[in-house]
Amino acid sequence: MAQKSGSKRLSVAKTYKIYIDGKFPRTESGRYFALEDSKGGVIANVCRSSRKDFRNAVVAARKAQPGWAKASAYLRGQVLYRVAEMLEGRRDQFIAELVLQGVGQRAAEKEVDLSIDRLIYFAGWADKYQQVFSAVNPVSSSHFNFSILEPTGVVSMLAPNDSGLLGLVSNVAPTIVGGNTCIVLASEKLPLCAVSFAEVLHASDVPGGVVNILTGHRSELTGQFASHMDVNAIIYCDADRKTAQSLQHAAADNIKRVVSRTRTDWFKSSAQHPYLIRDTQEVKTTWHPIGV
Repeated sequence: MAQKSGSKRLSVAKTYKIYIDGKFPRTESGRYFALEDSKGGVIANVCRSSRKDFRNAVVAARKAQPGWAKASAYLRGQVLYRVAEMLEGRRDQFIAELVLQGVGQRAAEKEVDLSIDRLIYFAGWADKYQQVFSAVNPVSSSHFNFSILEPTGVVSMLAPNDSGLLGLVSNVAPTIVGGNTCIVLASEKLPLCAVSFAEVLHASDVPGGVVNILTGHRSELTGQFASHMDVNAIIYCDADRKTAQSLQHAAADNIKRVVSRTRTDWFKSSAQHPYLIRDTQEVKTTWHPIGV
């Protein structure tokens, strides 16, 4: 049926997909939720990820992790810098998406600019954190004893709910610059920038599977993020006491490392430091005899 001339056109809301293994599939469940503005208007349709989506993302992250860990520190830094360049080129888009979700113009500009700067900050640490945290240990024998850092492996991540972009970037960047891969559950409240950030990753040099981004309801997926037996660490950024305890208990089944970042103001300069990289690293100690 033809639309009458002069009648108001119905806008087509974009459906934001999820990001797994360098691809943009729709959620396996076929479900989505409508993201609304303050007046009840539909901004976009957002995929409601399922446990199966999460399991698929873990498989992708595990497959990608050995190759990413073997990449040189210099290369990982260059890749992260490239992501910052791509984000800079789409700055206006990300500001507009934050504003669309109810963030003020000035606050949105600050969040996007800090996100770009934070990527560059951690890119600069790519070939330096080992020098800071590694050590030659004194021992009472004719040996050299070295302690160096190695990536934990696959990290699941519950991004901050009140930060659509900066909180996500501030957790993803230090995790992957250290050679880990990750699965991120984006902010349920402000999900749009997370999927757009996935588009930036896809167009840059980040290998598929290194970063996987899901959207959906935390009540459905939080337990899975903590209990999956092929995940080596979990980072959560906002949780009440009861939820934090349940994450600790679920993670204990495979002695998963649990990193709590519940009291961090991601807009402050104190939210960027190399200890965020060390949080998802394991210490490896090597003995070598002197004279051999």
